[in-house]
Amino acid sequence: MSSSPAWASRPASVSAWLSAAADWARSDGLTWLYLFKALAACFLALGIAMKLDLPQPRTAMTTVFIVMQPQSGMVFAKSFYRICGTLVGLVVMLALIGLFSQQPELFIATTAIWVGICTAGAARNRNFRSYGFVLAGYTAALIGIPAAQHPDGAFLSALTRVAEVVLGIVCAGAVSGLVFPQFAGLQMRGAVRARFSAFVDYVSASLAGRNDRAQIEATNARFVADIVGFEAARSVAVFEGPDSRMRAGRLARLNSEFMTASTRFHALHQLMNRLRNARTHGANIAIDALEPYFKEIAPLLAKSGEPVLSAADAAHVAAQLDAYKAALPRRVRATRATLETHPDAPLLDFDTGAELLYRFIDDLHAYAATYASLAVDTHERERWVERYEPKTNALAAGVAGLRAALVMMALGAFWIATAWPSGSTLTLNAAAVCALASSSPDPKRTVFQMAGGTLAASLTGMLAVYGVFPHIDGFALLCAALAPFLLLGVFMTTRPALAGYGVGYCIFFSFLAGPDNLVHYDPSGFINDAIALVLSMLVSSLGFAVLLPPSTPWLRNRLLGDLRRQVVLANRARMSRVRSRFESGARDLMFQINALARNDPAARRDTLRWLFAVLEIGNAVIDLRRELATLPADPRYAKTMPWRASLRSMGDALTALFERPQGRRFERALGATNEAISAVRGLLANLTGPAGAASPREERHQLQRILSHLHFIRTALLDPQSPLAPLTGAPADASQGVPHAA
Repeated sequence: MSSSPAWASRPASVSAWLSAAADWARSDGLTWLYLFKALAACFLALGIAMKLDLPQPRTAMTTVFIVMQPQSGMVFAKSFYRICGTLVGLVVMLALIGLFSQQPELFIATTAIWVGICTAGAARNRNFRSYGFVLAGYTAALIGIPAAQHPDGAFLSALTRVAEVVLGIVCAGAVSGLVFPQFAGLQMRGAVRARFSAFVDYVSASLAGRNDRAQIEATNARFVADIVGFEAARSVAVFEGPDSRMRAGRLARLNSEFMTASTRFHALHQLMNRLRNARTHGANIAIDALEPYFKEIAPLLAKSGEPVLSAADAAHVAAQLDAYKAALPRRVRATRATLETHPDAPLLDFDTGAELLYRFIDDLHAYAATYASLAVDTHERERWVERYEPKTNALAAGVAGLRAALVMMALGAFWIATAWPSGSTLTLNAAAVCALASSSPDPKRTVFQMAGGTLAASLTGMLAVYGVFPHIDGFALLCAALAPFLLLGVFMTTRPALAGYGVGYCIFFSFLAGPDNLVHYDPSGFINDAIALVLSMLVSSLGFAVLLPPSTPWLRNRLLGDLRRQVVLANRARMSRVRSRFESGARDLMFQINALARNDPAARRDTLRWLFAVLEIGNAVIDLRRELATLPADPRYAKTMPWRASLRSMGDALTALFERPQGRRFERALGATNEAISAVRGLLANLTGPAGAASPREERHQLQRILSHLHFIRTALLDPQSPLAPLTGAPADASQGVPHAA
């Protein structure tokens, strides 16, 4: 019996080894690369600061860990806003020192007010723009509080501190952008492809009835997170290079068109659910007339039966959708003509479904066309003025600012009363921590984790300063000695569960144990500063837990009210960019509410139901307003006509209902909608009768579209699965979950 030689298995083993190495490089390898880059940037900033004889090289070292991110675009964006915030904070603090340096109480109070204003701005803004506000407040405290104790050297101290901060920013950006850079723009390409494919699969499965309640809820929640995350990635990708900037408008357009297409599909899918739940003969007729069109959609979203994998494939899909859209009105008219011969045919249900179908195909075509345009550097679809507009509650931002100001005033008063040598560290660190944690879903937990990381940094920092530094000589040995301590902290920042601990460890290890050109061995000062850092975080965490904590229901209720008020925006805002403002604001608010209710599935489902109700009625109102704005200049369509007045009454009733849902307001909104439907039906009957036989067909079709929007609003109000259902006096139908498709 012969055996195969050993060398015969080598190619397979080499191939397996290479495959394993490639998998490691794409996962853990990226983590180790980030660790190497973070340490390289840290030591580069430290070495240059020492070479330039800057008084506190540790500030440059600390700055590196504050701005360092795995992706280059994030580093560039964070660095840009940090520089802007630093310069603003410098100017403000020099003014405050000049005014109040001789009055410590007034100086602490005005600094606390400024920090509160900046913290409120950080909570009000989103993405890395908020970081500029954080730094404007933190830099004022970081520079001003130590400088105010020696006002004669305040200007020079402020300039050197800014130089150290800028040096850290430049080193972090240089290492991130030059050493094996990881670009957000490249990852966005994969995200665009994955989201398009996921949406196509979702549409196909939903039209075929293969999605159950759990899948629908999970998919919709994931879509909301994808939309917010995509906008965050796009906002930092523009910092990476000309390629991302040339496509920035199309990427913003792609996100907006995805929101519109998903909302339109939700409306179409929900209308069909209502018809199926009606279980009437007329509803079955409408379903039988519409379903053949739905079965034709899925094949249009593939190329040769294969899913879309590239922008070129998307171009083929866009061409198929365009041809289908062009032929659709003629086919729908033929189907409607057949239904008109049936005495029980619900023409209004059919018209509403056909209108939603056409608009969905149109929106999906626009989405596919924009995706296809990404294959080239420049394209006419780049010209896009509408932008994603996040929504943040002004009261919540104000509370965050007030909380930061009160915490800083309390600690400042403690410093003045006790004359504690580390009181300045206690006060300025509280300002930084409150501002940094203000945008976190659970700031109390975040700050507490940072306190744990700082405590660990205090212990290891003492070991490094008093156990290692006296035994080394030269910059190379200094870097080698610091590397093991810093690696621990940077590694924790790459693990989501330990990120808070890692941030606190890296920043405050550098603050406590970062070497200066002239090292001072002062154990009592070190211990005092460490106690001040941990104490400031514990007090800040207590402030977040006691002073209107974000985890309590008040903030969720405020955000839920803002979500409902998106219908008010849809009805009253100017028509320019109203849809993008409405769509992005609604999803951004839902994302924030879900972040507050991570461990409360019931609250998340309730938020999802409100989102669907807002999207359904809000988009129908916007469509209605657009149709009214394009009516011809004819006395029959004047704003003073009774039927136009009934539409305005309906809009006012809807906004009142969503501002404050009540049974009385619901009855008024439903009654106003029924009156508006009757008024438009009467006008349409006059146009199609003998007296209006000469009216152009397009005018009649436009009024039919208006009637369809009104009918859809009425069905949305009466939906037993809507969160408005309890206002009708009947219990909400929760047996079938939330069969929406937003």
